[in-house]
This record gives sequence, structure tokens and C-alpha cells, in this order.
Amino acid sequence: MKVKKSGGAGAAAAARTEEELGRKALIGPDDVLGLQRVTSDYLCTPEENVYKIDFTRFKIRDMESGTVLFEITKPAASERDHNDKKDIDPNAGRFVRYQFTPAFLRLRQVGATVEFTVGDKPINNFRMIERHYFRDQLLKSFDFEFGFCIPSSKNTCEHIYEFPQLSEDLIREMILHPYETQSDSFYFVDNKLVMHNKADYSYSGGP
Repeated sequence: MKVKKSGGAGAAAAARTEEELGRKALIGPDDVLGLQRVTSDYLCTPEENVYKIDFTRFKIRDMESGTVLFEITKPAASERDHNDKKDIDPNAGRFVRYQFTPAFLRLRQVGATVEFTVGDKPINNFRMIERHYFRDQLLKSFDFEFGFCIPSSKNTCEHIYEFPQLSEDLIREMILHPYETQSDSFYFVDNKLVMHNKADYSYSGGP
């Protein structure tokens, strides 16, 4: 298992809008790094995941205490194949809703372990850019490299999230307004967007 920290912020990308990107045939990392707010829709279709990347397990832990804060495992492909495909939402599995306690906002470092499988194509330069917002304010942009993945493989990687220090006023607002904290996760192969997942977050300690 590889353990990786988020890459540096690097040079600032030129500002982009979701509407601009929607007109592009190919969306690259610099495009999403220029977004100033969370997207309202997905920037690519599930069919663009021609590499058949499938995230099967996800775990979040506090790096200081080792406490597991969230864990989910997707059913095996054989079980999912039993479902009637006509009833499946094409965006199913692309959105996650997280529910944490207020204490989560005071954590300094969190490890996110992902397990994923790939299809019969080799994957070069697999990269994820994840951008977190509260309302229209960018809280943090994370940038991780998965590297090369061999065909038909199962892979496990832990990414280390270094959280920014938030003001007490901002923490209070994020607790009082659940699910107004949102994120976009963009996945690239050879600098081309192939997957886009979304999430929102509550820190009120309840549903």
C-alpha cells in the first residue's frame, strides 16, 4: 500500500467557469484548478471511464489517534450484476453524503484509504484533484498522484489530507449549515478527465 501526501499548490490556474468547461472536448487538470466554486453538475459521463476504474472500498481515519471515522465497502461486482440495469441511476456511486461530528473540523491530518480495480487497459499518470468548498469559498484543494496501474489489477492507496486551520467563525457556520460544505473529486488519466465524483458534508453530529 502506498501512502501519499497531497501535492503542493503550485502556480495558480486561470479562473474557469463550469459553463466554459462544459463546452470543451477535453478537460485537463488546469481547467478544474481554475474553478471558483463547486460544480452544479458532472463534467463527464460515466461512459468516459473507459479504463473501468471502480472504487470498491473507502476508509477515513484520524492519523493522530488511528480512529476510523468512516468506512464503506461496495458490494462485489457479481452481486451488483444481479440488479436490473434498467432501474440503475447512471450517476449512482458518483455521490457520497458524509455525516461527521463537530470534532472533525479540528483534526489536523486525516488518512483516506481507497481500494480500486481497473479494467484491461493500463493506466498511466492517474491523478486526482479534490476541491472542497463551503458555499462559494474554496477551503482547500488537494492533488494526489496514483501513478501507473497495471491492467486488471486491484490497488490500495492511502492519501494523507493536511487540513487547513479554520477560524472559529467559519467552523461555527459549517456546523450550523449541514451539507453546504461540498466537494468535487476529479480523476485524470494522462491529463484527461475520465471520472468526476461529488460529495457533501454535515458536521452537526446527526443526519
